[in-house]
Order: sequence, then structure tokens, then C-alpha cells
Amino acid sequence: MNIKAVRGTKDIFGKDSEKYDYVVKIAGDYFEKYGFSRIITPIFEETNLFKRGIGEGTDVVSKEMYTFEDKGGRSCTLRPEGTAAVVRAYLEHKIFALEDVTKWYYHGSMFRYERPQTGRYREFNQIGVEVLGKKDPILDAEIISMAFEFLKKINIEDLEVQINSIGGKETRLKYREALINFLTPKKEKLCADCQNRYESNPLRVLDCKVPSCKEEVKEAPILLDYLNEEEKNHFDVVKQFLDIFGVKYVVNTNLVRGLDYYSNTVFEIVTNKLGSQGTVLAGGRYDTLVEQMGGKETPAFGFAMGVERLMLLLSENHFNEKNKVFFVWLGEETKIEAFKLTQKLRNLGIEVGIEYESKSMKAQMKRADKFGAKKVLILGENELNEGKIVIKDFTKGEQEEILLSEVENKLI
Repeated sequence: MNIKAVRGTKDIFGKDSEKYDYVVKIAGDYFEKYGFSRIITPIFEETNLFKRGIGEGTDVVSKEMYTFEDKGGRSCTLRPEGTAAVVRAYLEHKIFALEDVTKWYYHGSMFRYERPQTGRYREFNQIGVEVLGKKDPILDAEIISMAFEFLKKINIEDLEVQINSIGGKETRLKYREALINFLTPKKEKLCADCQNRYESNPLRVLDCKVPSCKEEVKEAPILLDYLNEEEKNHFDVVKQFLDIFGVKYVVNTNLVRGLDYYSNTVFEIVTNKLGSQGTVLAGGRYDTLVEQMGGKETPAFGFAMGVERLMLLLSENHFNEKNKVFFVWLGEETKIEAFKLTQKLRNLGIEVGIEYESKSMKAQMKRADKFGAKKVLILGENELNEGKIVIKDFTKGEQEEILLSEVENKLI
């Protein structure tokens, strides 16, 4: 019997693993420039963490979590998202007593029992950032700008930044009542999921992707009209500084996000290149979550993005910045020198491929192409006797003969 990967999971190898490493490395390097450091949390947590943190009325908790009982009889869940675990770590290790503002980023596997589709899996890899301890609306704009600039840095284009404000708890309670009154006569026309959300989480009806639901909520009351003065001012400053940072955006009044912990600023960066599920990156402010999980009132802001979805959007011409080299050696006399030089170049941080057995020039050049080499070193017996080597540069379509002693300087 052939055993295959479980539905909704995927092996990542070859070019895809290069894309994965590229995205994760650039993200880490870029976020660290903004003062973020990495946090690594366990891949599973107590189930109650997600019930309290995400909200029992959400689709994630009610339908999508991978939950199991361990040998001690404890209910555990594979993490469906990163924020709740980050907040748990923040409280457990009393980070709030060590610093006024905490800036963390993370990446790793998440698990949700969803219908697999393009760029969406049941085990998926996510990169996220969280800032705890700061409520300034300028921070909101700065992090949205950082997210947008990161996507530009990895050459993902044709993006739209969508923002909204969903206010605080009291604002949402007032709006929730108005929304339910609006939806009540339309309930039977909504999709099955929205009929279930109708009372437990009616705001989720607003950003349902089903066309019939989109049509029914066109005339829904607008949440922005229910914001109090402080919430309006906060959102105005966010927009002002997005303008200052040069980020073009649109206000999407139906944008609410799917998790209960969000408040005030929410945002998504979307593309039209991934079908109806076009969200590339999303997040927002969650000022009540730390308190909800047993801590003191602590403002917070963050976002997350799926690595697989980013990989689908990467241009083949841009993602690979490695200066790969392939070593072609011809004749047994050159073999030892070729491997000595290969090891020396690898120790200098250059990625070098090489054949182990003697093969023709044609066969080795074919292998170099498959390896993705940008340059090829060619060492034959004549070159070895003269203390020289040929460097063929595929990117420039040029080749030159240089002294063996100059190879390191030429490649670094």
C-alpha cells in the first residue's frame, strides 16, 4: 500500500524549499531592522488557551482546530495561529516587567481543518509579528507600512492595502445590535455558515466571500459611524501616517477579521492573483487580549501571513539571490584540486555543486543548469598544468581564464 501525505499537507523541497527559506530569511532580517526579535513557541498548547484567546464563537475554534487528549488526560490543540501563544509566553515569563514595549516575530507550522485550496493547507506555515505595550496609532501605521514594504522587498506586486476600524467593545456591542436588526429579515438568504454566525458572531457576515451574502450586506450599517470620538481620532491618525509613510490604502468598511480579539485598527493586504481568497497578509490591534488571558490591560498590534501563499506570488526571476557556482572538472588529474578548491569556497560561504565521478563536459554543464548555477568553474588538465581556471558567467554570457589563486577574490 502506498502511503501519501495526509490531505491538506504538503512536502516542501527543491525550488519550493529555496523559496521558503528565501521568504523566511528576508522576513527575519527585515523585521529585525525595526527592532523585532524572534520568539519560538510550542507547536501545541492547552486547548483553553485558544478558546479564551481566539473566542469560542469563531470558525477557528468551533470548526477548525486539531484537538487531542494527551496521555495525562489533558486537552491539547495544535496551534491554529500564533498570537495567543505569544501572549501566553508574554504573561508566563513576565516580559511586561522587563520592558515597556515588546516586539517579537515568529514563523512555523499552524494547523486548521479547512477545505484545501490554492495556497491554503491544513498544515500551513505562517510568519507573524506582535508588538505588546504600545497603543499609539503611529505604531499601527508603521507596522502596516513595514508589512507592505516587506512584500515589495520580495518583489510581490499588484497589492492593495485595505484598512478599517472596528472600535472597542462598547462600540461593537452597539453596532452588533444594529447589524442583527438589519440581518434578521435577510437571514434565510444568507449562506449556511452566515446563518450559524448570525447571532454568535454577526460581524463575520460582513466579510463572507459567498456572492449572495456580499449582495445582502451591501446596505448594512457602517461600523465607522458608531465609533466614539477617541476611536475616530485614533483611526484618523493611522490614515494620516500611512499617507506620510507613502502607503496607498482603501478603507474597506466590511473588513472585520475573523478572530474575536481584534479592536480598533484592522487591515489586510490583498491581491487579485490568488482567486477569491486573495488575502496575502492581515492583522490589526488587539488591546484587550492580554487582559482577557489574565494579565493587565496591555495594548497590542500585529499581523500574520501564510508562507505558501507568498511562495505562489514570488517571481522565479527574483526570489533566488544565492550566487550558486558549479565546478566542472575534466580528467582524473584535476579531481583532487577541484574538490580541494570546492571545499575552500564552501568554507567562505559560497554554495558550490560538483560531480563525484568523471563525466563529459556536456553532462556536467547540464547538471550545472539543473543546479541553478550562475557561474561555472571549468578545470581541465591543461588549465591545471598552467595554474589557471575558466570562469563562465551565465548571467552575463561571458567567460574568462584566470589564475587559480584568484578564484576566491573573483567569486566573493
